Amino acid sequence: MAHDKHEQVDAISGVTTTGHSWDDIQELNNPLPRWWLWTFYASIAWAIAYCIAYPAWPLVSSYTKGALGWQSRDAVVAELDALKEQRSGMTAKLAASSLDEIRQNPELFAFARAQGKAAFGDNCAPCHGAGGAGAKGYPNLNDDDWLWGGSLAQIEQTIRHGARSTSDQGHSGSMPAFGRDGMLKREEISQAADYVRSLSGLPTGNGADLVAGAKVFADNCAACHGEKGLGNQDLGAPNLSDKIWLFGADKATIVEGLTNGRGGVMPTWHGRLDDTTIKALTLYVHSLGGDQAR
Repeated sequence: MAHDKHEQVDAISGVTTTGHSWDDIQELNNPLPRWWLWTFYASIAWAIAYCIAYPAWPLVSSYTKGALGWQSRDAVVAELDALKEQRSGMTAKLAASSLDEIRQNPELFAFARAQGKAAFGDNCAPCHGAGGAGAKGYPNLNDDDWLWGGSLAQIEQTIRHGARSTSDQGHSGSMPAFGRDGMLKREEISQAADYVRSLSGLPTGNGADLVAGAKVFADNCAACHGEKGLGNQDLGAPNLSDKIWLFGADKATIVEGLTNGRGGVMPTWHGRLDDTTIKALTLYVHSLGGDQAR
């Protein structure tokens, strides 16, 4: 880069140069367009006015409030209050009606499902998925396979008081750690796993001792899962014959569960959600799957 201190005029354009050149290309000293300058100055003025009128600058323990006293949070609260006022009539009907009465009223049922869907997205979707399809260790709510029962009353009980959570009224059954606590030997756990897989019609391999596995199952597992492995909703013991597996159906996963036990936690929503929201959530979840006889 060359630098020429003497003012020069470009022979072609007639514009003075800055005296700078790159590869013999002269830098012209053209002024900025007036529209650009006025836009720039207006932006500066707008920024100053905005900082004065609205919250803008952080302070040590607070922030500037702005001359207008406006906050986006206040606007959101006002909009939510207006929405609550608009829905207040239907919300009152929802609060005053039983679950069965709501189901018999198409308009109220549609309103409850909409409210329940919103509550589900905010509180339940992180575990059960946005559509309730579940994941490994988190039940699928779209089928009719329910650990604790799928009737309206049973779903409300589960939502309200949870499972293995903080409520004394919640579900409390859990899967013992047969291996970790020394109740079964490793060979017995393997036999039981093969037998459990056979209940769902899954292959067990030529070396599987299903007779021994059936005895281990009868002595240790049938008390909760039933003699035929059909499960017990009062205890949260799943049906082992329906090919629906919460944690997986491969033998290694079943052996791991028998060895270390199972006991997922469902939060207690009573106290976190109001009764009307729990009703709406119950109806929405029931509409996803529900009991077979609904």
